[in-house]
Amino acid sequence: MAPVTDPPEGVHHYETADEVPFEISKYWHQRYEIFSKYDEGIWMTDDAWFGVTPEPVARKIAQDIANAPKSKNILIDAFAGAGGNTIAFALSGRWNQIFAIEKDPKALACAKHNAEVYGVAKKIWWIEGDSFTVLPKRLKQSAKNAVVFGSPPWGGPTYTDFEVFDLAVMQPYSLQQLHDAFSAVSSEVILYLPRTSDLQQLAKYAKKGEKLKVAHYCMRGASKAMCVFMGTFEAD
Repeated sequence: MAPVTDPPEGVHHYETADEVPFEISKYWHQRYEIFSKYDEGIWMTDDAWFGVTPEPVARKIAQDIANAPKSKNILIDAFAGAGGNTIAFALSGRWNQIFAIEKDPKALACAKHNAEVYGVAKKIWWIEGDSFTVLPKRLKQSAKNAVVFGSPPWGGPTYTDFEVFDLAVMQPYSLQQLHDAFSAVSSEVILYLPRTSDLQQLAKYAKKGEKLKVAHYCMRGASKAMCVFMGTFEAD
């Protein structure tokens, strides 16, 4: 369990429904699916509720990413957020080093604290900054032996309004921006994207003669999101 401390301004551990802002109430009611140890003092910003990966999904992604080539022994989480995926990667025991990048200091405080709740904070190198700057400048050498995982913002809940989601207009980062930045530093890139993402757009990033691997991640029989695997490993 994490040490008992008060969260910084803008960070919360909501204990009752009456405390929760209306726009995030449905996520709070799913809190044990997002973090099974929520009652042990999980911290969140209000924005983090929209983007955090549910714990069962994060653990399955960590299992699939473990199938990367053994030479890839470093994991870089480019958008750590409140730590859902980063914690799952650390719990998997697969990686020699894990770097978690997050530009929002409040979200990073949540990630560090939440990793302490799960007992893995010391297994993770925490970096406050923009991944588009950190990767080429601070982690360029490490990235050669790394898998880069990106769970970028999708532009808020409005992505659900689209039957097929246009990744070219995803905000604040398009698919092209993400692919170009991450593939420039590593041959193994995984992107966590909306379940309705346009597969034809993704197919354009397959190398000649190869097919991209795409996996849907489900809870209660419904797809929550998908991952596209760009590299030389198989998803189960």
